Amino acid sequence: MVSANREMVVYCFDTLVAHYNSEEVPPPAFDEGQHPLFVTWKKAVNGGEPRLRGCIGTLEARCIINGFRDYALTSALRDRRFPPIQAKELPYLECTVSILTNYETARNYLDWEVGKHGIIIEFTDPDYNTRRSATYLPEVAAHEGWTKTEAIDSLMRKAGYSGTITEQLRKRIQLTRYQSTLYTMHYSNYVAYVKTTRGAAPTINGAKPGNH
Repeated sequence: MVSANREMVVYCFDTLVAHYNSEEVPPPAFDEGQHPLFVTWKKAVNGGEPRLRGCIGTLEARCIINGFRDYALTSALRDRRFPPIQAKELPYLECTVSILTNYETARNYLDWEVGKHGIIIEFTDPDYNTRRSATYLPEVAAHEGWTKTEAIDSLMRKAGYSGTITEQLRKRIQLTRYQSTLYTMHYSNYVAYVKTTRGAAPTINGAKPGNH
């Protein structure tokens, strides 16, 4: 099994830096494979708690090199919940890559463990008779301090459901649970890695040089 690793996060930072500089992305230092994956960007200012700045990925297996390249940019620039990340924000960013594994069909909406499983829900919106679906990665519910039911209700909202959430509706949810491996790196560690492996720190058009 392929696990998320440092080189994958470096490649995501490389991709974002190359985008700002209108350059080619350096080749990745990990092997090709087919896996579902996510890229998450967070931003910490003044030593505060890192806050989400973008998180997008795919629940279907795809080539991880193209996948990380695509989703590094999509999550940074096209997550509808946030404005696009600007070059000047780079020094405050941390990036997490997730490789998803062990998909299982749950018996019901409570058949999963907070902190262990990511969850995908699918259900029919009774107000519009449309199918809705959404996912949270394994770390989300634990980070938010949610119970299983709170996580499910939040996920139903994320899926676009605006009606009343009843126990009857929860029981109609089809839930798929999964696990993941993660690797997180702050921009300052990325800079140190690039200096060590390539001999010079990355430079970014539109951003001040050096660490802040």
